[in-house]
Amino acid sequence: MGGVRSGLGCLGRRRVVTPSAVIFSSPGEVKIQQDPALTPQGDQVLVKTRFSAISAGTELMIYRGEVPENTPLDLPALSGMMEFPLRYGYSAVGEVVALGDTASSELEGTAVFAFQPHASHFLARANELLPLPEGLSLESALFLPNMETAVNFLHDGAPRVGERVVVFGQGVVGLLTAALLARIPLDSLVTVDHHSLRRATSLELGAHHALEPGELLSSATVDRADLSYELSGAPAALSEALDVTGFGGRIVLGSWYGTRPVALDLGGRFHRNRIKLIGSQVSTLAPELTGRWDKRRRMRTAMGLIQEIHPERWITHRFPLESAADAYSLLANHPEHTLQVILTYESES
Repeated sequence: MGGVRSGLGCLGRRRVVTPSAVIFSSPGEVKIQQDPALTPQGDQVLVKTRFSAISAGTELMIYRGEVPENTPLDLPALSGMMEFPLRYGYSAVGEVVALGDTASSELEGTAVFAFQPHASHFLARANELLPLPEGLSLESALFLPNMETAVNFLHDGAPRVGERVVVFGQGVVGLLTAALLARIPLDSLVTVDHHSLRRATSLELGAHHALEPGELLSSATVDRADLSYELSGAPAALSEALDVTGFGGRIVLGSWYGTRPVALDLGGRFHRNRIKLIGSQVSTLAPELTGRWDKRRRMRTAMGLIQEIHPERWITHRFPLESAADAYSLLANHPEHTLQVILTYESES
């Protein structure tokens, strides 16, 4: 993966800063909060965030208040339950700007990725950081969690040469999944999304057809799918996936619906056609893979694929940290204009 970048202006050991952080205070309400001062202790390092990526899936569910009660947080940097007030986020990139007394000096000035919530600075240990290689920009590295998810979807779906594959949902995770599927010699790759910007982007990636919801069964150019992915977050899309998947086909369910109810007709085609519904969630690996794969290997794979696909071109909007509320409002009310929205921290000391 190349050598780790360094010399990015580290300010030495035991620096003290007062960070600013995004707080989900209530449904539809996002605020910027000043946190207590941070000083790296022991083997900790202090990272100054340069960019963080907003998830249009989980984070919008939090923003809308659609997370079920008593849902635990499943990120290394967070603990407790998903309940207001809440900080969240899982894709931050920046530079190590200070070291604890026993932290390795090799980390000084290193550009890193971390599964951290949106904040101007954070403390972490070396095993919680992923140093970034030469040639991988900070903005590209923001896509690591979603690329890891896309790799997980392909592992769980196990697409075969010559199959007909449909991907419902062309947000960032759906686009990355389509980009990986387009590298396989499939009979057909069809994407489905409400928004024309996303459909056009998936065609650029190699999809053979990009349709609106409801168009698939009426399309004369598309046969029933061997493999379908439901990545839209819309419960109705799962019903459509059941309708378009053929006998003995597989459906990989990567969406999380939160409190939204999902009504399925399982008494007809699903039962008679022996369709397999596969739940996929990136925080764990499929049991059949764990003997050879671990999270570090999957992240290395994701990093290499990012350097080939260059998803940073899908960043449509950049908001300074202090305008985070505007960023979430845009994603919630005008998703048709967005692909990836990020927060920037250039004004933070």
